[in-house]
Amino acid sequence: MSPSDANPDRALHAHGDSHGHGSKQSYLVGFALSAVLTAIPFWLVMADVLKNPTLTAVAVIALAVAQILVHTICFLHVNTQSEGGWTLVAYVFTGVILLITIAGSLWIMYHLNSNMMPGSMTGRTSYTP
Repeated sequence: MSPSDANPDRALHAHGDSHGHGSKQSYLVGFALSAVLTAIPFWLVMADVLKNPTLTAVAVIALAVAQILVHTICFLHVNTQSEGGWTLVAYVFTGVILLITIAGSLWIMYHLNSNMMPGSMTGRTSYTP
C-alpha cells in the first residue's frame, strides 16, 4: 500500500505547491485582527468618537487599508517567498493601477466640477426658480 493510497485526499490535493497554506494559528490571528479592524471603524462612526467627519473618514480608510494587508498576509499568503515573489509583484502592480485609477478619477471629477458649473465663468450663481 502506497502513501497516496492510505490518504486519498493527499493525492487529490497534491498540486505541486512548495509553500505552506498557513497554520491554524495564522488563520485565527487573521480572523481576530479582521474582527477588531471591522469593529473599530463601526464604533468610530456609530459613537461619533472623533467629532470630525473628515478625521473619522481618514481613520476608517486607514483601518480599511490595514485590514486589506491582514487579509493579504494571513489568508492569501502573499509574501516574497511564494512563487518566487511574483505574487507580491503582481499585488503591488495591482495597487499602483488602482491608485492611478482612483487619483485620476478624483482629479477629473474635481476639474469637471470647477470648470463646468453654471455661472463659474462670470462669478454669478445660477438662477433656480
